[in-house]
Amino acid sequence: MRLPLLLCLVASSSLAQTRPVSSTPTPKQSADPAGSIIIRADRVIDGRGRVVQGGAVVVTGDKISRVGAVAGTPTYDLKGLTLIPGLIDAHAHLTWYFNRQGRYHSGRNDNDTPVESMLSAAGNAYATLMAGFTTIQSPGSPEDKDLREWIALGQIPGPRVLTSLGPIQNVNLTPDSLRAIVRRRKAEGADVIKIFASASIRDGGAQTLKDEQLAAICGEAKAQGMRTMVHAHSSESIKASVLAGCNQIEHGVFANDEVLKLMADRGVYFDPQVCLVFRNYLDNREKYEGIGNYNEAGFAAMEKAIPLATEMFKRALKTPKLKVIFGTDAVAGAHGRNAEELVCRVQAGGQSPLDAITSATSLGAEALGMGDQLGTIAPGMQADLVAVQGDPSKDITALRRVVFVMKGGKVFRNAK
Repeated sequence: MRLPLLLCLVASSSLAQTRPVSSTPTPKQSADPAGSIIIRADRVIDGRGRVVQGGAVVVTGDKISRVGAVAGTPTYDLKGLTLIPGLIDAHAHLTWYFNRQGRYHSGRNDNDTPVESMLSAAGNAYATLMAGFTTIQSPGSPEDKDLREWIALGQIPGPRVLTSLGPIQNVNLTPDSLRAIVRRRKAEGADVIKIFASASIRDGGAQTLKDEQLAAICGEAKAQGMRTMVHAHSSESIKASVLAGCNQIEHGVFANDEVLKLMADRGVYFDPQVCLVFRNYLDNREKYEGIGNYNEAGFAAMEKAIPLATEMFKRALKTPKLKVIFGTDAVAGAHGRNAEELVCRVQAGGQSPLDAITSATSLGAEALGMGDQLGTIAPGMQADLVAVQGDPSKDITALRRVVFVMKGGKVFRNAK
């Protein structure tokens, strides 16, 4: 059976699950395709730091057409809930999962079939969407392309996907060879270029690519009109990447104040992680251990990284004008739990709840080059809307309690 046909069959089953879940009949959307949907909630957080009490949002087609006082009976009366923009995770790996043997899979280390792998990715996509994340960026896997397109076609439920299709990390390639890879990635349909400028945190995080290699990759990406995101843990690798003209730095556990300021001065987006990815690895140690650098030394390094990353994050927040966005590096075991990183950023990292939400909405959309489409509840924006129990501007743990999810004007969850 061809994989696309199988996914169509899976889609019919998965989409059935996306119908609103409610103990009472779900309000019907207008039979007229041009009709509007009215959504009313106790409060609306617009994604730019503003909270409006008793707000309403009107959706026409896949766009928001009006926000504010609206007459008429709401199509969805979300009493007691807070409405926020669909959340954005700037770093997630939907194709990484635990297989039927309970072991980590990332496409390289076992005998799972392509069908098994794609079904698992579809499951991760569904879990991510149900958690209120309507857009993710994968740094990434070749399989992301099919997943991205099948979601966009409406064949399977999931977040909007942007992908690099694969990382650039070969330290032995010439600058010309690296430029050619960038051009090839663009031709293959990549949305972003992902670069490994440093080793993994499990291997110490030192710089791996040379300055001239980074300059070649990021320079060619810019010439091709593409963004770049860079895995970089050490201060040296961050500095080299920023000076090479790269757009977004990932992780940065060992970032010092000099490179934090350099990123701010150059307008580079910074996507650090505080806890979820590390704790997920540690909590699922038996499923990873023995695969590659998931060994005793690697797990010890990740345990040590948690306080280092938290301290670094606090310094990043104090760096004037530094654009700190939200990404989880969600791997196998973390999909659908993405909001735990926001909780950790607030509770352990000292970020204000509203700033945390902004980092995962309007600022995240800006980093993806989609600030005119996503991340804000405002007229003309995509109708990506999520409702949660409670008020996350005061209690960030409310993001764990997702009740309603709309993406592009279509409701995928309604448990109200």
